[in-house]
Amino acid sequence: MKPQVRILFYSILFFLYLTLTQYILSLGSVLKTDPYITLGCSFAVLNLIYAFLGLKWKPLLNVICAIVIAALALFLALQFTNLHLLIKYDPYQVKTAIFANAVFSIIFWEIVYQIKARKQK
Repeated sequence: MKPQVRILFYSILFFLYLTLTQYILSLGSVLKTDPYITLGCSFAVLNLIYAFLGLKWKPLLNVICAIVIAALALFLALQFTNLHLLIKYDPYQVKTAIFANAVFSIIFWEIVYQIKARKQK
């Protein structure tokens, strides 16, 4: 996949993370579920859509990577907010968690893509 296409996919994924988080949280409050479970499952679905539309690898590899990346990115985003680095700009650390989750997810997708690309050579 060309770098321009990957950047476009990552930009779309980043935008979806930022815009859909509020709706996912409101859906979780309507369903009365834990927000972390709701976010984790929703981000796994977003990652699955990206994996099947963008990467088009084997289905099992797509599913495993999407779930692992969603869980790991959410965990690291929560750990990043616990550092309280941006408390002056974001007192409740919500925006920080959302941005960190999106960035971590994109970084992990690029790492997985690079590993897969080098193994194919």
